[in-house]
Amino acid sequence: MKKSNKDKETMAVEKPSTTLGLDIGDRFSHYCVLNSEGEVMEEGRIRTEEKALRRQFEGEERMRIAMECGTHSPWISRLLEKFGHEVIVANARKIRAITSSESKNDRNDAERLARFAHWDPRLLSPLHHRSVERQQDLTLIYARATLVRARTMIINSARGLVKSAGGRLPNCSSQAFEKQVKPSLPAAMAELVGPMLEQVTALNLQIARMDQQIEGLGKRFSEIRTLRTAPGIGPLVAATYVLTLDQSHAIAHSRQAGAFLGLRPRQSQSGDRDPQCRITKTGNTYLRCLLVQSAHYVLGRFGPDSALRRWGLKLAASGGQRGKKRAIVAVARKLAVILHRMWRSGESFQAFPTAPNHSRMSTGS
Repeated sequence: MKKSNKDKETMAVEKPSTTLGLDIGDRFSHYCVLNSEGEVMEEGRIRTEEKALRRQFEGEERMRIAMECGTHSPWISRLLEKFGHEVIVANARKIRAITSSESKNDRNDAERLARFAHWDPRLLSPLHHRSVERQQDLTLIYARATLVRARTMIINSARGLVKSAGGRLPNCSSQAFEKQVKPSLPAAMAELVGPMLEQVTALNLQIARMDQQIEGLGKRFSEIRTLRTAPGIGPLVAATYVLTLDQSHAIAHSRQAGAFLGLRPRQSQSGDRDPQCRITKTGNTYLRCLLVQSAHYVLGRFGPDSALRRWGLKLAASGGQRGKKRAIVAVARKLAVILHRMWRSGESFQAFPTAPNHSRMSTGS
């Protein structure tokens, strides 16, 4: 006999015999243990290291453990699940009762996590961490982003230093920076700025090696190859999209992809008042920036003709300078939706689809 929705909800909030809230710190983590009646049984703190966690939780009776997502939550959650415990990783952005509390401290945070998990885990908006392998692939992408930021900072600093001495370095790509700039360096600045040029060259080599590794991810993930058929979506954007979402079912409906990545305007409606707000900027910041860059390409002079491009250009033309900025964000939001639909269906991007059910894939409407 199938269970009704009411029965499923009852099972979802079934009270465990023991619930533990774990507020993870960089060196020490505080915990609070509740019994089946929701009463505090034990409180304390342990070191945030595998040896201490193993001594505290390995071999213990199965319990429900709640923690906030953060730097240490991926490896700690995997470790505790290995010990046989039920682990709930709370979305820190969704639990303002904890993150914005007027009496926020580690002890209180641990107790609140335990109480939310005891009464209804859904209040914590649980997250699921990706596998170790996928986390390593995503780390490669973030490491590359760090090197790119470092390269940009060095280039800008070099230009500023030379400009302050009355000189000016020629415009050129990052890859050709040392070769193009070195002959233009003033003699008085060559000894000081020269090492910076060498660092840029070294970073270029490291970034190029990482680009090859990211390109290779397409051989392991077929969905990356599918997403790359969309305009403005290269190996970096496609890989970041797939590895950040981890699974296509991480979003229930494709239309929610834009909101999931913080590209939906905030809502602040009250009575007859319904102001136009900026986007929420929740979700993954790096992926959102990449999608905005892709939207710039789609609407730029080198963007290939498509229904999406025409829609974006029409939107940009309707609102002046402010309209252009809104169009960029709108196209980025629709790209997020389109990529998710392509991922689920396995179909390549179609610039001008003819079938009605495919028309939405090109515009995300």
